[in-house]
Amino acid sequence: MKTIIRGRAFVFGDDVNTDEIIPGIRMRDISDLTELSKYCFEPIRPNFWKEAKAGDIVVAGKNFGCGSSREKAPIVIKETGIRAILAESFARIFYRNAFNIGLIAIECPEAERIEQGDSLEVLANEGVIRNLTKDEEYEFTPIPEFMQQLVDAGGLMEYRAKQMGYRRKEHPKQ
Repeated sequence: MKTIIRGRAFVFGDDVNTDEIIPGIRMRDISDLTELSKYCFEPIRPNFWKEAKAGDIVVAGKNFGCGSSREKAPIVIKETGIRAILAESFARIFYRNAFNIGLIAIECPEAERIEQGDSLEVLANEGVIRNLTKDEEYEFTPIPEFMQQLVDAGGLMEYRAKQMGYRRKEHPKQ
């Protein structure tokens, strides 16, 4: 399936860790994902959940998602409506967790050229990011077919359930 994502850029810096994505104290007290997503990026951008719209794109520097291997970090990002994360590089466990829950994570060194609020179009299968605000294009290695299949299915568990002929109970927002 051809994946095209269009949205505004929300720009973050280097070394955004999982505690900044979703503070551990919030996970202890809140189990509902919709409620938990209100605290996404709380320590560094407290109103992110109010600003982000379905289809928007997180853009970051190096080592995005470092810290603990907390799977809730990509989950709450996805829950806010974000469709993709573009970064110069990712912490490996975060990168894998993102695809495991059906969130696209793209490594692109030229992501540093993107500014807050830029209008972007991401052609995930073609390896192209179009910055519509600046009339620029950035290239990246296209998402491998298997990883795209995970995203299309909604994540690893949904992908596997489909392979096995099971129907999983879906989260209301998916």
